This record gives sequence, C-alpha cells and structure tokens, in this order.
Amino acid sequence: MSTFGKLFKVTTYGESHCKSVGCIVDGVPPGMTLTEADIQPQLTRRRPGQSKLSTPRNEKDKVEIQSGIEFNKTLGTPIAMLIRNEDQRPNDYNDIMNKFPRPSHADFTYSEKYGIQASSGGGRASARETIGRVAAGAIAEKFLKQVSNVEIVGFVTQIGEIKMERNPFDPNFQHVLNTITREKVDSMGPIRCPDASVAGDMVKEIEKYRGNQDSIGGVVTCVVRNLPTGLGEPCFDKLEAMLAHAMLSIPASKGFEIGSGFAGVSVPGSKHNDMFYYDEEQKRLRTKTNNSGGIQGGISNGENIYFSVPFKSVATISQEQKTATYDGKEGVLAAKGRHDPAVTPRAIPIVEAMTALVLADALLIQKSREYSRSIVN
Repeated sequence: MSTFGKLFKVTTYGESHCKSVGCIVDGVPPGMTLTEADIQPQLTRRRPGQSKLSTPRNEKDKVEIQSGIEFNKTLGTPIAMLIRNEDQRPNDYNDIMNKFPRPSHADFTYSEKYGIQASSGGGRASARETIGRVAAGAIAEKFLKQVSNVEIVGFVTQIGEIKMERNPFDPNFQHVLNTITREKVDSMGPIRCPDASVAGDMVKEIEKYRGNQDSIGGVVTCVVRNLPTGLGEPCFDKLEAMLAHAMLSIPASKGFEIGSGFAGVSVPGSKHNDMFYYDEEQKRLRTKTNNSGGIQGGISNGENIYFSVPFKSVATISQEQKTATYDGKEGVLAAKGRHDPAVTPRAIPIVEAMTALVLADALLIQKSREYSRSIVN
C-alpha cells in the first residue's frame, strides 16, 4: 500500500524515472503556518548528488505545493506536493531490465507480484519514492514542534565495520542522545557522524568500496526529545511497533532496535529496570535510566525515544556478477546507472520523516482520546 497513517495520513506516488514524485498529506490541522521553505531543507538534506559519497544523479528536488494552503496557512484539506524528476535517465537500464532481475533488488519480486514492472530503475522500490515521505514528514515535524517542541535528530553511528560507541548503558552515549542537534550532525560533512574520531574512517570506508565498484551498509540512530506521555495504541499499534513498521518500510532497511535492544538481554532485571523519581523542576515522574527507550507498555513515558536502523549495502553495483536471466539462463550482469556506494548518510532525513509521521499521527489520536474523555466526565 502507498498510504501510511490513520489521522495524519500520507499517500506517496511516483517511480524513479517518471516525470515527478510526490505525495498527498491528509489530516493536517487547519490554520498552521506553512510554506515551501518549511519543507525544502529536509528535501535538500535527502537529495542526491550532495558529495562523492552519494550517487552523482543531480536532482534539485524542489518542492511545489499544489493544494491545501492559502496565504501561507493550512486549510485542513489535503496538501498535495510535487517534486519533478529532472535528471532521469531511463535508457541506462535498456540493456539489463528485460534480461536480468538484479540480485537482491526488487525486480524479480515486483514482477512476480504484479506481472509487470517499471522498465527503468527500481520503480516504486527506488529510494526516489521516499521524497514524498520526507516532504510529508517536514509538515508533521513542524506540527510536533509547534505543539510540544518535539525534536527529532538522526545520525550515522556505523559504516561497514567502522562504528561510534552506541552502548545504551554508556553515560557518554546517553549524553550524545541528550545533546545532539541537526546542526552538529550536518557540521560533520556528508558522513553525518557526530563522533570526529571515527567520521574520517567512515568516509574512507565508503570511498574504498566505491573505488572497487562496490557498496557498503551502515546504521542510523535516531533520538526523539520532548515527546508527551501517553502516545501509542496497545495492543497492536504500540508506539514502538508503529516506529518499527515505519522504519522497515524504508528501502534497504534491515532491522529495528529500540532502547537497550539486543544488549538488554544479558542484563538482569534488577539492573535493567528504569527506576522512577519525581522531578521537582518538571513536576512529573521521570526515570533515572532509560533502558526502555522512552516507551513502556507501548506508550511514551516522556523520556527520550531512541532507536537504531541498519541499512544494507546498496544492491545495484557496477561489478560484474554471475547470476541468471529471467528465463533461467546463466549470465553476467554489470549494472549501469548512478547509485550510492552507501545510502546510510542520505537515509537520515528519511528516518526523521517517518518518525515524525508516526508521532504526529499518534499525537492526534491521543488528543482525540483526551477530548472525548473530557466531554463525558
């Protein structure tokens, strides 16, 4: 399906080499100030051609709002946004798409499912589809910021074997989660890793694989601060379940780890439990530690939400690969086209956008519950 959300909903459209990509966002509250300038920064952070660490495809990814806004105010009606594909090259795929299903790509499975597929690039499986998500996420994020000063910051914590410390029990890592900003992340250059001691090695790791006409994967970690308590819908739409759903819908994502994650299984409950205390300054209960990752029982508890998402190595590479054609004959595939040697740094605004979409939807659902409770009491 191409629609995500219940009250705050986004439907994306477009393929990698069609005329445009974009989205329709429904459920945006009326009266909110919104312009294209609110949306463009995240699209610019996601766009290709930013550096030698990304695909050379050169797209401006300039957003054009088509509806739902008048005099810079949201009308409460669907907001349509269009981003034109200006540097598409479908002919790059003429020699391979009708012969070979690209290894570990979606060519074979899309063909099996629909009986037809886009003849160039990845079609709907291409990361170009995520442009609509990022545009919609920018609106969701502005709403969250306005209502509750919510901050969402993603950053690279691993490329290949090169990683920064992200031990959830390490106070230094918790300090990073408490203080990291997008300005800090972007100041580290195209690698977007806040740890200067490993950022340079991460760049070299990507350059090594790019030089070998290969690719490499990595991990994006994301933190959410200032989120209200009470968000999440047990049992099946728990907040971490919806975040996992959102993250695993991103192309090339391969997992989801929240809070203490896999490291928590080796820690006894007596040490893993997050003890409560009363915060006199904030006038509310808080936890001394945050091994839960800001969510307990599927509901936000007011602490930072933090999670990590691994992204696999890009499937389309220029190396010759022995594989099989659609009709089962052995052959050698050397893919053409322009592709990232590592998608991880450019995945950050996509992770942030999907996070914002989940949280905006959850906040509207909770606000409706709170209002309905108020009118019956």
